[in-house]
Amino acid sequence: MDTFALVVTIGVALFFTYTNGFHDSANAIATSVSTRALTPRAALVMAAVMNLAGAFLGSGVAKTVSEGVIETPAGDGGMAILFAGLVGAIVWNLVTWYFGLPSSSSHALFGGLVGAALAGGITVFWSGVLEKIVVPMFLSPLVGMGLGYLVMAAIMWLFRRANPGRAKRGFRIAQTVSAAGMALGHGLQDAQKTMGVVVMALTIADVQESNEIPLWVKIASAGMLSLGTYAGGWRIMRTLGRRIIELDPPQGFAAETTAASVMYTASFLFNAPISTTHVITSAIMGVGATKRVSAVRWGVAKNIVLGWFITMPAAAAVAGLCYGLVVLLS
Repeated sequence: MDTFALVVTIGVALFFTYTNGFHDSANAIATSVSTRALTPRAALVMAAVMNLAGAFLGSGVAKTVSEGVIETPAGDGGMAILFAGLVGAIVWNLVTWYFGLPSSSSHALFGGLVGAALAGGITVFWSGVLEKIVVPMFLSPLVGMGLGYLVMAAIMWLFRRANPGRAKRGFRIAQTVSAAGMALGHGLQDAQKTMGVVVMALTIADVQESNEIPLWVKIASAGMLSLGTYAGGWRIMRTLGRRIIELDPPQGFAAETTAASVMYTASFLFNAPISTTHVITSAIMGVGATKRVSAVRWGVAKNIVLGWFITMPAAAAVAGLCYGLVVLLS
């Protein structure tokens, strides 16, 4: 096995994690920044630290990625498949970042892996794709929207007699906790996805036989995710924080608490790699609908949802083309 190919593939995987960080940093902090609960720089520092911590909380999602999506390919062709899958995900991340569209880095990765596997003639575990990716892709936004609505409705009822100004000040403080919980969940989910890919690369290269995650892989993945988060994702932050609905502190707290709860449940109970983007976006929609249905800018929401549906096929197509180029040039 070519050591250079292994090093390049791991490097590309870590760069994907970096793009994931700046692409998805908005997930954790957009609501807190838009409600002025945190300054942008303070929010980014907090998100980076909590992403780093979250990456060490478990390994179930990483094992799902390394075992449950595609067959672990063998030889140089297998490394080319991983490389092409990662490139497909990175390209889609950069395109959606440029246009400020909060698409899912997770589904870009899965789409890239599936597209490259199909192009390379490797077995795709369609049952795993359906159970671990497609079903959560549809279910988690529905849960996020419904739970966001219920949490916000409960807050409105519990604080119906509270002084509005005092309540908002209190929720601004509470948002520092809910935003930290959101960032911790993002690290728990998204750093593990890259860990799973790196473990696949190490297995292909015969560097290790088990699916255990080496400590250096955890540190590298978590570190790159945190660096990307600190770099910021201001375009997407504007979409989540302002364009869907004008958020106030109680709404921001409700959306962040909802999203964090869904991510922890998916990670610890089901080992399901869900999209943090899908969950927080749908939670914001559900929270906003308690004010009045028309308060949510459904035109913007529709464009975001369309982005969800095209992410996997688009990343798969780019990955397939990339694999063809790699084979042609090798």
